[in-house]
Amino acid sequence: MYKDYFRLGEMPFSIVPDPRFLFMSNRHREALAHLLYGIQGEGGIVLLTGEVGTGKTTICRSMLEQLPDNIDIAFILNPLMSAEELLQTICEEYHIAVTAERPGIKAYVDAIHHWLLEANARDRRAILIIDEAQNLNPLVLEQLRLLTNLETNSRKLMQIILIGQPELQEMLSRPEMRQVAQRVIARYHLTQLAPEEVRAYVGHRLRVSGAAQVIFPDALCKKLHQATGGVPRLINLVCDRALLGTYVQARQQVNAATLRQAIREVIAAHQPSRHPWRTIVATVLVIGLAGIAATTPPVNEAISAWLAPPPIPEPVAPPPPPAEPPKTEVPPQATASSLAANQSKSDAGPLKSIDWPERMARTESERLAFQALFDRNGINALGSPRGGNCRLAETQGLRCYAARGGITDLRLLDHPALIRLTDASRRDYAATLVALEPHTATLLIGGEERRVALADLADAWSGNFIVLWKAPAGFGEQLAPGQHGPAIPWLRQVMSKVDGIADNGSDVFDPELARRVRAFQLAEGIRPDGYVGPVTAIRISARSTPAGPRLINQREG
Repeated sequence: MYKDYFRLGEMPFSIVPDPRFLFMSNRHREALAHLLYGIQGEGGIVLLTGEVGTGKTTICRSMLEQLPDNIDIAFILNPLMSAEELLQTICEEYHIAVTAERPGIKAYVDAIHHWLLEANARDRRAILIIDEAQNLNPLVLEQLRLLTNLETNSRKLMQIILIGQPELQEMLSRPEMRQVAQRVIARYHLTQLAPEEVRAYVGHRLRVSGAAQVIFPDALCKKLHQATGGVPRLINLVCDRALLGTYVQARQQVNAATLRQAIREVIAAHQPSRHPWRTIVATVLVIGLAGIAATTPPVNEAISAWLAPPPIPEPVAPPPPPAEPPKTEVPPQATASSLAANQSKSDAGPLKSIDWPERMARTESERLAFQALFDRNGINALGSPRGGNCRLAETQGLRCYAARGGITDLRLLDHPALIRLTDASRRDYAATLVALEPHTATLLIGGEERRVALADLADAWSGNFIVLWKAPAGFGEQLAPGQHGPAIPWLRQVMSKVDGIADNGSDVFDPELARRVRAFQLAEGIRPDGYVGPVTAIRISARSTPAGPRLINQREG
């Protein structure tokens, strides 16, 4: 209904698991990497778990888009069935003929085994994906384990991916399930989005849907995270309602009152009226069709009533505990006090305000921020450069990479960045991000170094950033498989430093080089498409040449 009003190509907050809308947070990158790693193995069970609405099915569908052509997929969405029914469903999914007149478990298994052997002879692989796997009966899980026994001398014939809620992990931890658990070759538990990721998530979905203007202001994302706990499905539902309410009010941006009402509609199920907007929208449509002017008093009264809800306490879910830094394991004996102590060691020192210094003109912010960025990259820049700061960087062999994202994107790039902030008075200015720790960031604001909390940075940051990086000679927008040119030998050289594989120095981006690039991207948490854009090039350069300006202390990163 609001799609045309905001000039969107499609609905941005649909809960349909469309891989095009997948926001690759650090956790989602790791989850996808675990799935791709698991299916590249020699068989067994791969486990992906997470709370309801965290994006498990979307991750799986994204994985399916990246699989080679020689893989046959069976996807089971409703596993509430017996072992025999499961085997029958597998045969139906793979179009396996069962010749027995009254087939039972043995007939189904024999038919599946015969089909798998034939597929293996044709160099094809079979992957069975089961969603909502927490609903599997223990006897069915045992039958799945027996299917992983079907093998040749060199590899398993069937790969099984189980996607489910945390109860699936609990089920597999039972002593009687130990044989099934031992067949799990890769597992990942997908958690909710962190506060700083919600802003990037909302912006990502709006951009994919074709938004050309700011519809959901960044300043509202902290409230959105508090209400939804960072669960993507809840975020989608709240944002969808908020855009609907904004459309009803004929506004161009969601405001705080609209968001609060959306939260009441979605989160507070105990409220007596859960769909006031539908009534209002229906009223508007009926009046419009009847040719009555938009100023009709009943409509204005309805909207006014909606804009001024009764002063009842707002139900806000408590925020989840801060997410642990990626790839950090906590020993079993760790306690809350020891974790707090570890955090204080890694983020020691008092935190400071993120506001612009009042004694200094804001017009100086961009010059000072670029000057600090140049200093970090060894560029001597005095005065006002002709042609702009990025042009000056190019004369020094560096390029500006400008993008919009979240803290996880900056951690991935691991380069000092110029960022745009907004203070409490809603005035913007530029600053330079020079260091990131698990819970804090170090900024240069007006030339003054300040350590600030990541939560404060997330509240003030627009998501826009610029980093400087050294592109090789002949590098255009990206390097693509099949391409020739002077940048390809550079790519081969740095890849050899990273993966240790000797190279012939050819100037052709051949399939083998693309395979190595995809393997690198997979390990780094970058979408493994085999194309070398600025992000992949920056990460390859950082891995092959550790020296250079970094955001993350190498002892941590």
